[in-house]
Amino acid sequence: MYLIERSPILIACALAIATPAFAHKYLGHDRNRPLPPVVTPAVTSSETQAGKAPSDAIVLFDGSSLDAWVATDGSPTKWVIKDGAMECVPGSGYIRTQEAFGECQLHIEFATPDNGRSSQGGGNSGVFFGGERYEVQVLNSYQNKTYADGSCASIYNQFPPEVNASLPPGKWQTYDIIWTPPSFDADGKCTAPAYLTVFHNGVLVHNRRALIGETGWLERPPFTKHPEKLPISLQDHGDPVRYRNVWVRPLGSDKRRDFVLPQATLDRYVGFYKGEHSKEADTQILRKGDSLLLKMYGTEIPLRTGSATHFYGNEVDIQINFTPDGKSLRFSVGEGEGDLRKKVE
Repeated sequence: MYLIERSPILIACALAIATPAFAHKYLGHDRNRPLPPVVTPAVTSSETQAGKAPSDAIVLFDGSSLDAWVATDGSPTKWVIKDGAMECVPGSGYIRTQEAFGECQLHIEFATPDNGRSSQGGGNSGVFFGGERYEVQVLNSYQNKTYADGSCASIYNQFPPEVNASLPPGKWQTYDIIWTPPSFDADGKCTAPAYLTVFHNGVLVHNRRALIGETGWLERPPFTKHPEKLPISLQDHGDPVRYRNVWVRPLGSDKRRDFVLPQATLDRYVGFYKGEHSKEADTQILRKGDSLLLKMYGTEIPLRTGSATHFYGNEVDIQINFTPDGKSLRFSVGEGEGDLRKKVE
């Protein structure tokens, strides 16, 4: 026992367990942190024209419509389309996807304005995963000095990119990002961190980087429990940054579609429903947070959101389609289906 206690291998293992998974030797936005070395990326077609999405991708923006995007609260976005790109209107607020995503591959192209400003004023925006929790910075970092963990392609306030692969402002640039959300147990404890792999203009700048928590400006918040699937967001930081050719490929085994609807839309469906000649018990739709519950025969079944009118069960193949006005629904389960109308109070 004495020898085992002094075993170098066991001591090393004990130290590894006792040492935090990430011990940061730099302060947030540390002025003394080395800047990433500059590299010149290979010339790609993205400098002249947007590429095409893979056949299995969900296209979030192809230059023709902002239908896949809304303001943070679910209202129509005030961002605009100009010359085939969506452009941030300063002061209009963040935008987010209507659809929620877990582990995924995101492709997005951006161009920062040539506004003559320096440091963080040089065409600032950001690509966020997990709602607005985890940011990959967008900035003009071409011959524009700023703090390392706030430069273009940084995981904001955590990790600078391995190299600075930025092109001049006004040029189209690309991000190809692999996102893996964190995992939590039933008590809300984080059991696995979030990971980001980022290619900037075809250059690998983060290789499955384990995040230390949520990103923030003046703090480094720990991971807090949240749904696996949440919208992707783009930041309004007061600059008319442009985006185009945005597509995403869901990864992992669960590729079912999930949307995040405004609470007003969900509330439209809440109520009691019954068949016209049915003598069976009422079917009830309830809202719980950002989702709906189906209560039938005393059982509450959480529903996932497949579109603005389509909902489905997570573990039971129940399909519900509402009319847009929320006055009736069609449900199906197994071989049975039926139409129900909302009861008038």
